[in-house]
Amino acid sequence: MAGSIAISVEGGIARLVLTNPERRNAISSGMWRALSAFATEAAGRADIRMAVLRGEGELAFSGGADISDFDAARSDASGAQSYDDLVEAACAALEALSFPTLALLRGACVGAGAALAASCDMRIAADDAFFAIPAARLGLGYDPRGLPRILRVFGSHGARQLFFTAERLDVHRAHEMGAVDLIAPAAEVEAAAERTIQRIAENAPLTLKAAKLAIRAAESGAGSLLAEARRATTLANASADYREGRRAFAEKRAPRFSGS
Repeated sequence: MAGSIAISVEGGIARLVLTNPERRNAISSGMWRALSAFATEAAGRADIRMAVLRGEGELAFSGGADISDFDAARSDASGAQSYDDLVEAACAALEALSFPTLALLRGACVGAGAALAASCDMRIAADDAFFAIPAARLGLGYDPRGLPRILRVFGSHGARQLFFTAERLDVHRAHEMGAVDLIAPAAEVEAAAERTIQRIAENAPLTLKAAKLAIRAAESGAGSLLAEARRATTLANASADYREGRRAFAEKRAPRFSGS
């Protein structure tokens, strides 16, 4: 089956590349499974401080789910449910990661690709990027489990625009909605994204974890997440990194955080 996820980890940063350029990095069933597998494994790794997702090449983050899968994997209602389960499992697993995630967007970010980008904590985009959710052009029902992440990122107005018109949403309009954190010219977006990536990766991992949990708790209203965020905050306040941060501030130098 076409497509793969290229994964590398260096300097505390996991980099995931959607690799299916012949289909504008469309995401196959195997690629959804690989994303879930990465999230499961990464959840137990102390050497990863953040993850970055991008598409191979310059034309697309992702053109969406790989339609060539559909005749075999999504030919009827039962198959559609199983396929939606794959997509939801991968997106939910990425959202649940304890460290920050960032999507670097170039060109098309369509359908399931938009859902994947919305599963990340941040989005940095080239000025040629655009979003679209063409479900209404295909006649398929969009999994309701995925709606909260689209609403969270694009807002209710943006979600209606994406679903009802099935037309492209320009990256500048998406930025106005708050769906994109930073736009840069296509020739400069790699450098702009890397500055943000390195800045995040240099920060205290336990603080980032506590902050992400607190944000998720506030967005969802889940009491279990709030309790988890409180525990994570207590751990950060008792950590060696907090002591290192205080020393570095007093000594007017950059802190060296270990994640402990």
